[in-house]
Amino acid sequence: MPKRTFYYVRNFSVLCVIAWSIQMAVGAEALYENHFESAKEGEVPDEFLVLGGDFKVQSGDGNRYLELPGAPLEAFGVMFGPSEQEGVAVSARIHGVAKGRRMPTFSVGLNGVAGYRLRVSPAKRSIELYKSDDVVASVPYRWQADRWLWLRLEVRKGAGPEWMILGKVWLDGSPEPLVETISWKELEEPFAGRPSVWGSPFSGKPIRFDNFQVTRLEE
Repeated sequence: MPKRTFYYVRNFSVLCVIAWSIQMAVGAEALYENHFESAKEGEVPDEFLVLGGDFKVQSGDGNRYLELPGAPLEAFGVMFGPSEQEGVAVSARIHGVAKGRRMPTFSVGLNGVAGYRLRVSPAKRSIELYKSDDVVASVPYRWQADRWLWLRLEVRKGAGPEWMILGKVWLDGSPEPLVETISWKELEEPFAGRPSVWGSPFSGKPIRFDNFQVTRLEE
C-alpha cells in the first residue's frame, strides 16, 4: 500500500475512534453523581452502604472527598448508586500513598459484592480485573504514589451470549485514554448489583475517593 494511502487510512481510523468516543460521552445518561462538595464532613452520605471500614467525608487542599483511614489493614468498601445488570459504567478518582515498600490497593466495582472490580495493585505492578474474588485478567502497570488516579469500569452487552468487562486507568490531569487499559469477555449472564469502591490501606496511610459517577452507556 502506498505511504500516502496508508496515512489517510490510519488517520481515518483514528478519527472514527475519536468520533465514537465523543458520541458515547455525549449520549451517556448520568444515573448517579457525588463530588462530596455538599456532603457533611465527618459523616457518610445517607445513600451509601458501608461494607466495613470507618469511611468519612474529609477535606484538604481545597477539596472534599471520602476517606478510608490507614488502619486496620484490611479490605473495605462502600456501595452507592442504582442496582444494574449491564450497559453501565462507574468511575471515580482515587488517591493513595506509599510508605517504604508498603503500598495500598484500590478499586471500583459493578454488579454488587460478587460482581466485577477494576483494581490497581501497586505491589504487583499491575492492574487487575476481578470477578468476585478471582483475578480474570491482568496487565502491567507502574503506579505513581501520591497522585490522584481515575478508574473507570463498564459492563457492556456484546455480540451473542457474551458481555465485555472493560476498564480504564489514567492519571488525573491527563486525557481519558481512547482504548481500554484492560478487558475481559464474560460468558455468564451478570447479576444485577450496585456500584462500589474498595480500598486496602496496606501502607498505613489513608485512601481518598472522589468524583463518583455512574452512567448508562449508549447502545
